[in-house]
Amino acid sequence: MPDPASHGSLLSFAILASVAGMGWLALSMQVHAQQAWNHLPSPTQLKVLRWLGSVALLAAFALCLGADHATMAVLVWFMALAGASLAVAFTLSWRPHWLRALAPWIRRR
Repeated sequence: MPDPASHGSLLSFAILASVAGMGWLALSMQVHAQQAWNHLPSPTQLKVLRWLGSVALLAAFALCLGADHATMAVLVWFMALAGASLAVAFTLSWRPHWLRALAPWIRRR
């Protein structure tokens, strides 16, 4: 078990990775990409966003495993996923263009 300072930073990075991952997964969907950019990114860009989202969620799980024992890590990971999905859903309903910050390389064609 890591010391308390690294435990907190591991969990903070896990939450950030969860939010980024959920945001990338949301932006990989055509409807949400249209909301955020007012145009549809290329299929290749959507696939990259999907991969980034998957990798970020796996990284969040690995960070949770680094912070706690396996049973607690799974619980914390699911809680981080739930919070991240709520944050992304509320952002999509209120200010979808804020999610553009997660993918600054996507520009209008």
